[in-house]
Amino acid sequence: MLESITREEIIKEENLVYRKSRILTQNEFHYCPGCGHGTAHRIIAEVIEEMGIQETTIGIAPVGCSVLAYDYLDIDFQEAAHGRAPALATAIKRLLPDRYVFTYQGDGDLAAIGTAETIHACNRGENITIIFINNAIYGMTGGQMAPTTLEGMKTATSPYGRNTAETGFPLKITELVAMLPGTRFVTRQAVHTPVAVRRTKKAIRQAFENQKLNHGLSFVEIVSSCNSGWKMSPVKANEWMEANMFPYYPLGDIKVDGHMVIKNDGKLVK
Repeated sequence: MLESITREEIIKEENLVYRKSRILTQNEFHYCPGCGHGTAHRIIAEVIEEMGIQETTIGIAPVGCSVLAYDYLDIDFQEAAHGRAPALATAIKRLLPDRYVFTYQGDGDLAAIGTAETIHACNRGENITIIFINNAIYGMTGGQMAPTTLEGMKTATSPYGRNTAETGFPLKITELVAMLPGTRFVTRQAVHTPVAVRRTKKAIRQAFENQKLNHGLSFVEIVSSCNSGWKMSPVKANEWMEANMFPYYPLGDIKVDGHMVIKNDGKLVK
């Protein structure tokens, strides 16, 4: 009896537990095993598909591990020079205000060479979405120290650990942009567990919904591991991230509907 049931009869909408988003292409990810970029791509694809905005969404990918994002998301994409994604997104959104425009950037791109573009786009309140992957290292170019590298953290250019007396402190750029009047929604999330993935997807959906309502700039940071750059296995990298990254870069909403969100104990709302 079971042998007579066709594959098409089994794979029906009411029987599906999970289906790969149609926004994702058939190309295999080039990211290292354990990297958060692939999960972040999947979340973005699912949000775009669920909102039905594939034909009206434009992504901006600059230099870094995210440079090939256009290979994996079946939407219009524009490449930007290193750090200039917010400036390019500003131009596209102003020329095509009915489009959903987002940047997809790493910490070396967004918080180093692109700091000025990031700060001023946020301060102007451009009606775009910025998605920021923070793995505290330059992942693509050899594992050098980034602005977000933690104090004492070893990298290719800080082999004895980051010395804040010489290089300054890790940059909490997400808290910084939250203080600017142009930002509407600022949050920090992760993708290392199913619960974290659901929260991140909710945040990205909120960011796109804000854009639809012309509410100004939404900024979504995703704290991620770089097990290759950190010289760890994927499991150990996630454990190290939870133990070291999250205390300095706590997860949760920082600004919602233009208002800072802080609990009575001073901690961010999860």
